[in-house]
Amino acid sequence: MPHGTIFAHGFSWRKRALLRQFTQRPDIVFVRHAAQVPEGATLLLWGAAAGPAGLGAGVKVVRLEDGFLRSVGLGADLTRPLSWVIDPLGIYFDARQPSALEDMLQSVVFSPALLERAAHFRRQVVASGLSKYNLSAAPWSRPDTPKPLVLVLGQVETDASIATGTLGIKTNMALLQAVRQARPDAWVVYKPHPDVVAGLRQAGAQEAQAMLWCNEVVLQASMSQMLDALNPQDEVHVMTSLTGFEALLRGIQVVCYGQPFYAGWGLTLDRQPHPRRTRRLSLDELVAAALLLYPVYVSRVSGQRCLPEQALQELLAWRGQSPGGVVWWRRWLRPLLARA
Repeated sequence: MPHGTIFAHGFSWRKRALLRQFTQRPDIVFVRHAAQVPEGATLLLWGAAAGPAGLGAGVKVVRLEDGFLRSVGLGADLTRPLSWVIDPLGIYFDARQPSALEDMLQSVVFSPALLERAAHFRRQVVASGLSKYNLSAAPWSRPDTPKPLVLVLGQVETDASIATGTLGIKTNMALLQAVRQARPDAWVVYKPHPDVVAGLRQAGAQEAQAMLWCNEVVLQASMSQMLDALNPQDEVHVMTSLTGFEALLRGIQVVCYGQPFYAGWGLTLDRQPHPRRTRRLSLDELVAAALLLYPVYVSRVSGQRCLPEQALQELLAWRGQSPGGVVWWRRWLRPLLARA
C-alpha cells in the first residue's frame, strides 16, 4: 500500500475492521462523498463498485475482493475471510481491463524455486480437498454410466464476474443449453451456486427448468469431493466460476464460455479467447500467481499477515473445528441476509 493517507468508500461496518487488518493500515479514512478525497489520493473500493461521482484528478483506485481460498463458510453468511486480494490495476474477474493478476500471468518470470513451492502448495490443496468456501455436504457419487460426464457450474447471475467477464452467455440456463447442444452424448450434471442453494441469493432465470437440459441437478454436495470423483474423460463447463480453477488444480479439462482469470493461458478450452492474454503457462505458473503472489492472507490467530502455507494450515484446522458446516445462528440469519 502507498504511503500517506488512504481513503475508502462503500465499505460496511463489518468490513472496515477487516480492511484495516488486510491492508495493515489502521489510519484509513472512510468517506461518503468525492469531495472528501483529495486529488492524487488513493481510494479503496470493494470489487467492481463504482466510486463516488466527481472524484478529483489523479485519484488512484485500488480494488479489493475475496481471495480464492477464503474460509469455512460462505461470504454471504458473513463468515470471516482468511484471504483477500488487493489490486491497484483492476480486479481479477473484470476481463475488460488488465488486473495485477493478469499482469503477473502475462509478464512475471517464475523461478524454479517458486514453481516448486507452487506445485507443493497445489498438491496440498488437492489432497486436503480444499476449495474457496469448504462447505460440508452430503457425499456424491459419479453416476454409473459409460457416458462422459460434464459438470456445469451455476453462478449468481447478478455477480459482477458475469457482467464484466462474459461476452455472450450470461445466464445459467443459457450455459446449460449450450452445453447440452455441444455435448448431446454426455451425462450432464448441473450444480447451482451454493449462495443460491442456501437462499442467500436469488436463483437465475428459468433455473427451476434445469432438468430440461441436464440429466441430474445436485444441490447439496462438496464441490471438491465432486471434482475428485470425476474420471479423466469428464469435463467441467463454466462461465467464469472459480470452480473451473479448482478443477484445473485437479487436472480436469475445463471449458470456459466467459473469460475468467484462469482462461486464455493455454490451460482451458476457451469459447471466448482473450486477445490480451498471449502467453502460454504451466499449471504451476498459474498457481504461483493466483494462490501465492496475488492474495493477501491474514492469520485468524494473530490477526497479522501470514504466508499462504500458514493460511492453508489454519484453514485445515478451521475446517476440522467446524465439521457440521454453518453454525446455527448463521442459518437463523439467512432470511435477513438474503434481503440485505
